[in-house]
Amino acid sequence: MSITEDGLKKNQANFASLSPLSFLERTRKTFPNQTAIEYKNYKLSYNEAGKRCDTLANLIKNYNFNSGSTIAVMLPNIPVMWECHFGIPMAIGVLNAINTRLDSHTVQFILEHGEAKLFIYDSEYSLIIEKAIEMLDNPPVLIEFVDEVAGNKRSNFANKVNCLDYETELKKFVGTKFDHVLPNDEWNSIALNYTSGTTGNPKGVVYHHRGAYLNAIGNSLTWDLPMHPKYLWTLPMFHCNGWCFPWTITERAGTHVCLRQPAGELIVEAFQRHNVTHLCGAPIVMQMVADHLLQNNISLKTDIKMMTAGAPPPEAVLSKMASCGIEVIHVYGLTEIYGPAVVCAWHPEWNELDASKQARLKARQGVVYSVQENMKIIDTETNQDVPKDGVSLGEVLVRGNITMKGYFKNKKATDEAFEGGWFHTGDLGVWYEDGYIQLKDRSKDIIISGGENISSIEVEDAIYKHPDVVAVAVVAKEDEKWGETPCAFIELSEGSSISEIDLKDHCKSLLAGFKVPRYFSFTELPKTSTGKIQKFKLREKTKLI
Repeated sequence: MSITEDGLKKNQANFASLSPLSFLERTRKTFPNQTAIEYKNYKLSYNEAGKRCDTLANLIKNYNFNSGSTIAVMLPNIPVMWECHFGIPMAIGVLNAINTRLDSHTVQFILEHGEAKLFIYDSEYSLIIEKAIEMLDNPPVLIEFVDEVAGNKRSNFANKVNCLDYETELKKFVGTKFDHVLPNDEWNSIALNYTSGTTGNPKGVVYHHRGAYLNAIGNSLTWDLPMHPKYLWTLPMFHCNGWCFPWTITERAGTHVCLRQPAGELIVEAFQRHNVTHLCGAPIVMQMVADHLLQNNISLKTDIKMMTAGAPPPEAVLSKMASCGIEVIHVYGLTEIYGPAVVCAWHPEWNELDASKQARLKARQGVVYSVQENMKIIDTETNQDVPKDGVSLGEVLVRGNITMKGYFKNKKATDEAFEGGWFHTGDLGVWYEDGYIQLKDRSKDIIISGGENISSIEVEDAIYKHPDVVAVAVVAKEDEKWGETPCAFIELSEGSSISEIDLKDHCKSLLAGFKVPRYFSFTELPKTSTGKIQKFKLREKTKLI
């Protein structure tokens, strides 16, 4: 033992568990009158919003659930969803935010597998909830929230089963004091998030208080986030707990501008109505925003910054955003690493480059957050690091403080994910000499045609450069001669008359011949609620082409 360690121990004076609960406690004391929530004409100060979180915590504690019990929620981006990010962990519960687009069977699986004791849901989803609950042997306590701001009403299901009403239950605990208490161990679970489950049942990813705290801080550091931002909720709060931004924005004493349903027109309207400064979302959200601004010749009156992730952003879309005056920061992450954990950290000298080169650099995923420890790319056959040549393909591995505890009740999957002391992302990419990585595909999305690897992302980037293309996804189609061949599914801008031949010629001007898709399908692309294109559905469609 070092002489500086002798007799010096952790105690209440010099150590406190890291938890994002500390952010709300500080902000409500320091900036009690600062606006915490804006939702259409509904507003709450941090003093008022904090009291609602206290009330929710007392409501949950009244049930005397065991410490660490799962409390499930299925809510859109409305104030109650923000309240749950504080009120549930305040009551020593584990927040399980469920994707609002899931079918009843998947919701049933999550409620059962996660062992939810209480379930708070929005009345809009009552039909799905009703079917899910019918399949459960031990259903949780049900509390329905009716969003009167959106003009919604109590559901028939709630009346039929005598489901509790959120606001009515909260009123029973209004004015009840709640003492701020941190978890006794920062490794305690704060959230349970389920992956998309595109190849089977979803896996439950468990977060701890320490990781949630650190990634919330990491977001501020990475984005150079000032105090009192006005943050628009376009990214679903159920997705990796909104990339930890319910906690980040609260630490910055910012305003959470809630938006129940994101769409290009509604987002731009919110920009103007609420003087928004920041937002997050997948590249498809950028595309919606940029198209609405450009097509309607709208000039923004405030400086807006956007963080994007979820899929590698096409250079063409980044260029569109730049032309709209929206500054984009590109990050990368997964549910298993608390959302964003890698950033394309910008170098000042890159500002001197032309727009095309800037867009190419910004399309790279980059380097780890300051609060994550390390990242590398390995050859999956040799487990050795690939050369930093920007060409050699390998799997992206990460490790550090913002990596999940593991998969809930799934030791096999946890052990496989953490093999060798690293988290295996399943993403394939290249490494550049400066240490920046760039994704080329998910391992399952690489197209192997005639023995040659084709990056679907590279082909998509080329197609996105055509001005008539709104969205594109390229997947493998089985081929007798080549094994697999690229197949492109494309959404075109309204009124476009572009043909398959035109797009093939466009691709030939940018890609090697074997990378040009042999098949094109013009259709609306299936997407998740976070804007990710569901390629597994498109692979099924290739069988019909």
